[in-house]
Formats: sequence, C-alpha cells, structure tokens
Amino acid sequence: MEKKNIDWGNLGFGYMPTDYRYVSHFKDGAWNAGELTTDSNVVINECAGVLQYAQTCFEGLKAYTTEDGRIVTFRPDLNAERLEQSAVRLRMPVFPKERFLEAVDQVVKANAAFVPPYGSGATLYLRPYMFGSDPVIGVKPATEYQFRILVTPVGPYFKGGVKPLTVRISDLDRAAPHGTGHIKAGLNYAMSLYNIVDAHEQGYDENIYLDPGTRTYIEETGGANIIFVTKDNKVITPKSDSILPSITRRSLMTVAKDYLGLEVEERPVALSEVADFAECGLCGTAAVISPVGKIVDHGREIAFPAGMEKMGPITQKLYDTLTGIQMGRLEAPEGWIREIK
Repeated sequence: MEKKNIDWGNLGFGYMPTDYRYVSHFKDGAWNAGELTTDSNVVINECAGVLQYAQTCFEGLKAYTTEDGRIVTFRPDLNAERLEQSAVRLRMPVFPKERFLEAVDQVVKANAAFVPPYGSGATLYLRPYMFGSDPVIGVKPATEYQFRILVTPVGPYFKGGVKPLTVRISDLDRAAPHGTGHIKAGLNYAMSLYNIVDAHEQGYDENIYLDPGTRTYIEETGGANIIFVTKDNKVITPKSDSILPSITRRSLMTVAKDYLGLEVEERPVALSEVADFAECGLCGTAAVISPVGKIVDHGREIAFPAGMEKMGPITQKLYDTLTGIQMGRLEAPEGWIREIK
C-alpha cells in the first residue's frame, strides 16, 4: 500500500486524524460486533457517565514497520490485560482480550498507509479507550459503554528527541495510597495536568512523584515509569502498589537480563539513594526511554555521571536493543511481536 504524503521525519507527538477508527458499544449487558468507522467524532449525552464522574480508562501501544517491511505491534496482549485490570477497578465491563487483539489488527490494517516507513523515526500510535456513555446523574457506574481505538502517526514524545531531561521532585501526588495509581485511568492523568504545566513553566521537563504514603520513595512520573542504573551496571526499577505496570519497563528488564546479561532488581527505591546511581531514564510506550541528566530536589541538584549531552552507556544499550526488537533488527522473545496481515 502506498504511504500517505507525510513528512515523517518531522512529526511531533500530536494527533493527526487517520482514515479509520474502531468502535464497539456495550448495551444490555453485552458488547456488539464492533466496526471500523470513518467518523472521528464521538456523540454522547450531556449527562454521560464519563463527563460526570470520569469513568474512563485507556491504553497506549504502537505499530511499526520492520526492517523487512512487515507491519507489527509490540506485545498488544499485555495492553489487553492491563485494560481489563483498569476496567475491573473502575466497574466497567471487560472488553475481551481476543477481541481487543482483533480490533488492533483491524484498525492498523485499515490505516496501513499511515504506518511510518522503517527508518523514519516515527511510529503509528494506537490509543484504545473505554468510557461510560449513557446518562448518569447519581454517583454510580454507567450501564452503557464505548470501546474505541484511534490511531495517529507520531514522532518523538519529548521535543528534541532522545536528549537528557531535567526533572524535579514533585510536592504533589499523582495517586492516593490504595487508590488507582496501578491502573491506566484517565483521572490519574487529570491529577497530573496542573503539575506538568507548572513544571514546564519552571523550566523542568517532568515531575517525579514520591510514594503518597511516606513521600520518601521514588515512584514514577506523570507519564512514564523510571529505571536506574547503578555504578556497577545493575538495572533497578522502583516497586510500589501505586505505580502503573509499564509494558515498556517490564520489557526493558527482560532485555537487560536476557539480552545484555545484566543483573536486574525491582524494589523500593528511596529518594535518599538516588544520588548514588550512575544513570536514570524514563520509560514508556510513547518515548521508549528518555534519559534523565538531572533531578532537582527543591534546589538540590542530583546530576548523573552520564551527563546532559547523551544517554548513558547502559541506557543506550537498553534503548538500542528494545527498539531493535520492535523494528525487527533483533530476534524477539516468543509472543512479543504480532504481525498485521
């Protein structure tokens, strides 16, 4: 299929309408067959549950053109499972895993002309999401829902591409103890909007949130998990019940252990020990890994030895290996790559 006439190399991380999106409706206790549609507008009642009580969750994954020209997605089964966990926590009906995977296949195939070519640095971002759609005025779950997937070609998440970031320790929390930090609920991201705008106005790229219970342990940023590398090349990631289980982070830990032969550890990471690490990175679907050059803790600067010019050596190896798997340059573990046919 001939690709769209898009300047792939200069795409930012923004929304561009594509030809098709997928939609399925839940009513009277069941999901309908679902279909592709060319209509990018969502029409709902003014009292819809999502508008009144934020009953919505979403996912994020990407489609890639591999080195040999195939179109693939990366571990979409884990996105389906995480969406199920989010739906259960928000009292929403589960969209079945096999139907999720079929919907992903359909919408990517229908928009194949928007999947950026190999080597362009761009990808096709998929946003599956669910929301309560019928009128709800009392505080209770909706009874009707929509499951939809939109797709859009995107460039790097952070402006300037892969360049070390300056982040700050936040005074605010992104999640409550025993709350919804471990699921991908829209309300979690609404909680972070004030803070990310303030961070940008103060000259920082992101916020690092501490554990909401004691505010002494590192958790994650508003949109990514965090990894650290020790001076003896051990890869460490924070562990907490209120951290979203990033698919990219889990994949990186497997890459570190099985491809690079590094020791890995998931454990609570105290803010007091961060200055002892050699490298730091933010990881997620959108950015894969964005290196952190400096963390600012209320005026105290924690500068990592890797510096502000480029990724540290271990972070770079992790990035190169995972993107190599995604782009088909390296052999993937079984089940990680799903080809769109």
